[in-house]
Amino acid sequence: MVRNTIHVLPKETIDKIAAGEVIERPASVVKELIENSIDAKASAISVEIQSGGSSLIRVTDNGIGIPRGEITTAFLRHATSKLNTAEDLDRIHSLGFRGEALASIAAVSEVELLTKCREEEVGSYFTIDGGIDGELKDIGTPDGTTFIVRHLFYNTPARKKFLKSDQTEANEIQTLIEHLALSHPEISFHFRSNGRDKLQTSGNSKTEDTVFSVFGREISRNLLEFHDENDYYTVRGYLGKYTINRGNRNFENFFINGRMVTDKILSRAVEDGYHGFLMQHQFPFLVLFFTFPDGSVDFNVHPSKREVRMDHGKEIYSRLSETVHERLIRREDIQDVRLEDESKKAEEPAIDHEMTAEPFEEKRLKEVKEQQTEKAESLRKDLPSDFYQPGEFREHGKFDFTGQAPAEPAESTNSSCPHPDQSVEKGEPGLGEKGQMTFFTEENRPYFNLVGQIFSTYWIIEYQGKVYIIDQHAAHEKVNYERMMKELKESSVSSQMILPPAIVTLEANEIEGLEKYREEFETMGFRFEPFGGKEYKLTGLPANLPDVDPKTLFLSMVASMSEFSSHDTPAIIQEKIASMACKASIKGNQTISRMEAEELIREMLEAKEPFHCPHGRPTMIAVRREELDKLFRRIV
Repeated sequence: MVRNTIHVLPKETIDKIAAGEVIERPASVVKELIENSIDAKASAISVEIQSGGSSLIRVTDNGIGIPRGEITTAFLRHATSKLNTAEDLDRIHSLGFRGEALASIAAVSEVELLTKCREEEVGSYFTIDGGIDGELKDIGTPDGTTFIVRHLFYNTPARKKFLKSDQTEANEIQTLIEHLALSHPEISFHFRSNGRDKLQTSGNSKTEDTVFSVFGREISRNLLEFHDENDYYTVRGYLGKYTINRGNRNFENFFINGRMVTDKILSRAVEDGYHGFLMQHQFPFLVLFFTFPDGSVDFNVHPSKREVRMDHGKEIYSRLSETVHERLIRREDIQDVRLEDESKKAEEPAIDHEMTAEPFEEKRLKEVKEQQTEKAESLRKDLPSDFYQPGEFREHGKFDFTGQAPAEPAESTNSSCPHPDQSVEKGEPGLGEKGQMTFFTEENRPYFNLVGQIFSTYWIIEYQGKVYIIDQHAAHEKVNYERMMKELKESSVSSQMILPPAIVTLEANEIEGLEKYREEFETMGFRFEPFGGKEYKLTGLPANLPDVDPKTLFLSMVASMSEFSSHDTPAIIQEKIASMACKASIKGNQTISRMEAEELIREMLEAKEPFHCPHGRPTMIAVRREELDKLFRRIV
């Protein structure tokens, strides 16, 4: 048997092994260099790459520079100006602090450094190839530092072959720079890839301007400001409205003490805060900046410093989830639908009959009129013969808050809530103190026009210059959900017995979850018990649910238990059970009477947050009268 002797690895091998922990791909190089630039108090940072960063990375800043006498030391492992003792790890305020970045980069690439401090007369030029020092000489260069990294992983081919395509690596770098720009709006960032500009931020310290530069107009115009301060942290930033959700967590941007992080507690807390505003498997957009006290966050968990550990995780989760939900509830968010197709506006100009036209214009208007007449006649021919029959228009009933039709329409005493017969172009319904829509409160009691139902699914209401289209299924889900949560709060939840009991067969993991959350299910009104083997006997459902198939409902809820988290409190579990149970509401294409619709709409609009069902779908949308007027060319 041949025994291998114990020996110390050569420095070159050690450096390459260590580099693999810090430098995984070109984006890792860019991250380390930009963080050093930020720590050097730069106000402008420029990044240029070629071939996804594998052939060239150039990072230039206008920071304080590296003194000539410290340049070679900076490339040694664990050489840093950020730490002196182990105690300093509890009060880190810089982005880089281990002193591994430059040594790791130099070990697997060819590096050129140009740097100059403000107090120095000339700059310095230094090269290091694969960890081997090159020459150090004087050079003319502006204040600041430029790193040029060429041929990344040229001496570690095994690592290089696992790089992804140039485009994928470039996208990863751009995403990284966007995150760093968001966390430092006071710094101007410029990014170029293969000679093309990809990102430019102003560096004017306005976060909203940086959000616009990074994400564009559509997202920046659909954000809600968010701020909270408590014993554990201070947070500021923006929450996206439900309209800009995504199917993954890529748009969840968390920053702690200026550093971009990924954290399961924060992510889960925000997502639970959005519960009821987003559909399943949809995730919110957010940019949140947290400030934690020194010592309460450990950044020294992983070499990339993206993962952290926090003290008081449960308290942070509960507080963040609650405040996010409260902020979303405070906003009335009925989605306005635009009917006009802007792309066709130029093709079919609207006619203003009061305009003064020159002869040429008169001819043009006449041609447009003739074209519109031809289109109308063509459309009329395509209609079925019984589409229009002469007869009297039936006047729709007008109902007040109680659903009773008045003998004679009364004039409204509140100028902001007029009778629907009045011409109203201004005025928006708002939220009362308890969250109800103000035009359905006892104080106002104005009239609204319940027009009727279309497609056996949507109910139409006319009010204050808008048409509100209400989804009866989403509305019923909201009513059932809030009724269940109210009964839970008042400890008045009751069950209805199932005769005969429903027998369901469950998998082992489903049985484990069902027994784990038995108390929460029973609190919400469900009754079940083992029936031998993998079978369970379902004997009761919440009393306020409509007629449903108990077995189908129960199985769907058991299958959805994967959405529960170890961080969830019993109250949150009960909330989620109520949300899942409400799927048993009336469906689209299910006929209900006008009286039932009136009661349903009244209950929905009295809800705390009536504009979304528990799963995030809108309960109603609004179409402004002016949109209809534009569609019919009554206005231009």
